Amino acid sequence: MTALRNYSLVTGAYWGFTLTDGALRMLVLLHFHALGYSAMQIALLFLLYELCGVVTNLVGGWIGIHFGLKVTLFSGLALQVVALSALAGLQPDWPAALSVAYVMTAQALSGVAKDLTKMSSKSAIKVLLPEGEESTLFKWVAILTGSKNALKGAGFFLGGVLLSWLGFRASLLAMAAALALVLLAAILALPKDIGRAKTKVKFFHIFAKSRNINLLSAARLFLFGSRDVWFVVGLPLFFAANLGWSHTQVGGFLALWVIGYGGVQAFAPHLLRRGLAGGTPQGGTAAAGAFSLAALTALISLGVQADLSPWLTVVAGLALFGLVFAVNSSVHSYLILAYTERDQVALNVGFYYMANAAGRLLGTLLSGLLYQIGGLPGCLWASVALVFTAGLLSLALPRRLRSSQTG
Repeated sequence: MTALRNYSLVTGAYWGFTLTDGALRMLVLLHFHALGYSAMQIALLFLLYELCGVVTNLVGGWIGIHFGLKVTLFSGLALQVVALSALAGLQPDWPAALSVAYVMTAQALSGVAKDLTKMSSKSAIKVLLPEGEESTLFKWVAILTGSKNALKGAGFFLGGVLLSWLGFRASLLAMAAALALVLLAAILALPKDIGRAKTKVKFFHIFAKSRNINLLSAARLFLFGSRDVWFVVGLPLFFAANLGWSHTQVGGFLALWVIGYGGVQAFAPHLLRRGLAGGTPQGGTAAAGAFSLAALTALISLGVQADLSPWLTVVAGLALFGLVFAVNSSVHSYLILAYTERDQVALNVGFYYMANAAGRLLGTLLSGLLYQIGGLPGCLWASVALVFTAGLLSLALPRRLRSSQTG
């Protein structure tokens, strides 16, 4: 019961953070689009956010096993409160260059906060799972990951609504106050030593990984690059500029997509049950998902280039993309915990999410650049190439884990 209580507390704190993270992304994107910023300028606003995620995951895992996951979790929540409060200080009469630099800096803090919180929460699953219950690992990973993404989708909608209702500054201050309450509750309730290693680990060990973890991390980089190359900048601007959707409509649609995506992730173990014949996901499962995504994304791009209905190509295609991507992402999230030892979980999960952040950084940069050059089809063809590469890397993962690798 203690493990379940602590798991619930960590998950609740992660949920609170995720709502503000999704809302912040939509607030910044829609606010600066309304001010007339180009796709590439908007992409730059998220550049340090993603870049800091790369460094944070790499170093944060080492900090977590030395000082405990409670320290990294609380640091992430506190930094997000600071970032939201700082963004509220943005002044509308500042020059464009100063505004971009200021937002990039505040977004950098938010990027550090996001990945400290994510790494802490995901690592805590393995640590809090009672000994002898590793067979339920896929289920608990899927529940946390799926619920997180559903709430991130709700955050997208919340961001669009708050921007229309309260405006940019008041929305940020309201979210900062709410998250501060979440942080206070977590400080009072969680035990001290979650995730701390029993033996000291040297800093250079953050790069010393097994072949399986290196391959999976590389596949994760290309998988998430394939999503964000069209999802971060290209898709919202396509809806706003080509379809004439309002802030609330764009935020609402993306919210529904991410909520549905999160729901699929949570049910991934049930969706894969028949195909896995009662077993657990393996490298071949991840490879099949990636190649399916490549084929689907190519069809969406061909439909857009043929001037078919956006509802048939982009909207319906995005729904199918989310279904396959969600299952594949859940498989990855299970495999990284299955490949790592309990005492090294924060270190290895931090390295893995460093690759995840690098993929988001790559996708974000390419999304703004390619949308400006080739529109949405340019983003989609880049997505095909990236996810196909993820599939090739996944083919090199083991087809069956030894029992010692799942404990």
